[in-house]
Amino acid sequence: MGKSPLNRREFLKAGLTGLATTGAAAVLLADELKKQKQTDKPADKNKQPQPPGGQREGFIYRTLGRTGIVLPVVCMGVMNTDSYELVRAALDAGMVHLDTAHNYLRGRSEEVIGQVVKGRPRESFVVATKVPPAEGFNEKLELSLKRLGVDYVDILYLHNLTKREAVLAPENMAMAEAAKKAGKARFIGVTTHANEPEVIRAATEAKIYDVVLSGYNFRKDYIKELDAAIEEATTAGLGIIAMKTLAGGFWDRQRTQPVNTKAALKWAMNNSKITTSVPGMTTFDQLKSNLDVAKDLKLTPQEIQDLKLGQTANLSGLYCQGCQRCLPQCPKSLPIPDMMRAYMYAYGYRNLQAAHELVAELNLPDNPCEGCDTCSVSCAFRFNVREKLVDINRLKAVPGDFFA
Repeated sequence: MGKSPLNRREFLKAGLTGLATTGAAAVLLADELKKQKQTDKPADKNKQPQPPGGQREGFIYRTLGRTGIVLPVVCMGVMNTDSYELVRAALDAGMVHLDTAHNYLRGRSEEVIGQVVKGRPRESFVVATKVPPAEGFNEKLELSLKRLGVDYVDILYLHNLTKREAVLAPENMAMAEAAKKAGKARFIGVTTHANEPEVIRAATEAKIYDVVLSGYNFRKDYIKELDAAIEEATTAGLGIIAMKTLAGGFWDRQRTQPVNTKAALKWAMNNSKITTSVPGMTTFDQLKSNLDVAKDLKLTPQEIQDLKLGQTANLSGLYCQGCQRCLPQCPKSLPIPDMMRAYMYAYGYRNLQAAHELVAELNLPDNPCEGCDTCSVSCAFRFNVREKLVDINRLKAVPGDFFA
């Protein structure tokens, strides 16, 4: 029989300070793993600056670029859970950075965080939220602050930018700068799920942004270019935070072959230029595993083999790297990367609400591939693009309040 999942009581009984510490293309993965060496060490408590709430025994800390904020290498993404107990346990355990967005769980994510941080010293936690740079930006930001119960967020991101032009658009930059000047955000940044090297370089060029939240994981076949862009950004003083580190969580739609998420998270955070990561968590077992990683980034030989599973077993996985090579191949110019992301939300994360919202926003025809006898798109990850796109597009027909 499988191991029973932890609940909050069992998690606390295990002891927060006594928890056990017991892709990319094959060439790229091997390349990176050969260079692996654990250069981070638990921080010296006598050195400044300190992380919010003080240092936790054994945690590995890094500084978020010119912001000066010190964070553990693993924090919490609050996208897929509305569990007060889980968020509270993560915060109490030392994951002092909580990452959310205006639209996560239709605002429920921000409301839960607001209740968890209520009454805590404001300087004891770091909260980030994301708002798309569009009409109603200021109203959405005000609502986010109200839900969170704070006067300001530590990091405000312009959400989901995938082109240089969007990062450097004067109107977008003005939105972010105005929020910062008004005291509603200590620091500003951008998030990107795709075309990350271009977006990161644009954020560096802009000189107004403080942080970039970027997709980063062992499956990306352009990891060397992404690493180069990150190196340039951090040299210029930007802080880099990683998301999508778990590469979809599963190799198959049936969820019978999980990605070794502990190994995937270690792999990502072995890039010392990345300050922290914000993997989504929905269980106390996941929290325990991620706390282990916050103290030890060394990959075991078995973990290295597990990361090669997709290649050795010829599995395409659920994660779309957002390379956008598919876009010019599609005669209908369909938003394939966005639909593949919705597919991952549904089958990898089991977050049907997020998948539905993304599919509904794209508003494709009921049969988006009608008229194409065969699919001309050749995916870098060998996705059957047509099959996945038609499958996930079915969510459009489901009423939104079904997921409320």
